[in-house]
Amino acid sequence: MVALLWQMTTFDVLALSGKYNEKRMKETKLHCKRTHITRRNATSLFLFLSSSIPFQSQQAYAAESSILDMFRMTVPDQTVEEAENGIREHAMSLVQVKDLLELESWKEAQKELRKSASYLKQDIYTIIQGKPGMERPQLRNLYSKLFNDVTGLDYAARDKDVPRVWKLYKDIVVTLDDILSKV
Repeated sequence: MVALLWQMTTFDVLALSGKYNEKRMKETKLHCKRTHITRRNATSLFLFLSSSIPFQSQQAYAAESSILDMFRMTVPDQTVEEAENGIREHAMSLVQVKDLLELESWKEAQKELRKSASYLKQDIYTIIQGKPGMERPQLRNLYSKLFNDVTGLDYAARDKDVPRVWKLYKDIVVTLDDILSKV
């Protein structure tokens, strides 16, 4: 009991006794604001800590770089050649969602759509990054349209909106043909 009372703050004691006042509440709120970790603070701390990695030994760098790879968002670990070889296969798996849509197997269609779209997204992004600067804007627009339609198809399948599913599916096929002809 004494240990419990020792850990309690003045605010806890006053709150239990019913004798807390407005001033004490404001002090507590200010105290909470000073110890609150925001996203900006966390990001700054992460960047500060990760900036010292290149100065460490090679073994320590290898261990910590695997941790940093989890946060990789933009640069995929594949070459343009690998992406060009895999893009047709992943595009075909995206188009083959049609079979599941015809059966109105909505959950399975959504799962397959998400899986194949993620691989295709990585391939197309890698190819776009390997293209010269003048060709990128057109491919980025097609990339954006394709994956907006994929997201729309996912939502339409969730809502079991059959006419919208087929409209979006046709748009996806047309956009994929456009992308594959430019790649």
